[in-house]
Amino acid sequence: MDRIDRKILNIYQFDTRRIAESIGEQVGLSAAAVQRRLKRLRADGVIAAETAVLDKASVGPSMVTCIVTLSMAAVPAPAAHLDRFRRQMTDHPMVQQCYHVTGTYDFIVIVIAGSMEAYGAFARNWFESNEHVTRFDTHVALERVKVGLSLPIEDSGGPR
Repeated sequence: MDRIDRKILNIYQFDTRRIAESIGEQVGLSAAAVQRRLKRLRADGVIAAETAVLDKASVGPSMVTCIVTLSMAAVPAPAAHLDRFRRQMTDHPMVQQCYHVTGTYDFIVIVIAGSMEAYGAFARNWFESNEHVTRFDTHVALERVKVGLSLPIEDSGGPR
């Protein structure tokens, strides 16, 4: 990946509907060259997905965002428990993000539920009934201040 790729990605990640001609004007390339680079970046897996970001309030006004910190038991086989938990969280549609972290807790899980009742059922099913979860705390978001998946792409000064 060169400097031009980084510039393209820095523009493209915020608006995938932006036309190649407009991106090309900013980075000094033709629209065709931008399209070729985007195609290569997709093929190389640098662009992992292109998805629509939905407005939560429009889709489900009663939806709640819960930030869950949880600890797992360390015995008898922690790696197997952690792997199974990772798979379960990866496969669940209510789980928006899941991080295996250092510090006081083992995981931080971001859950979006249709209601508090739906989150309660989720927590009972996936946390309370899991014998390897020793503790979990739920923090209900009062306000979405910033939500995003963009990456801070810097110009590495590498090849042009």
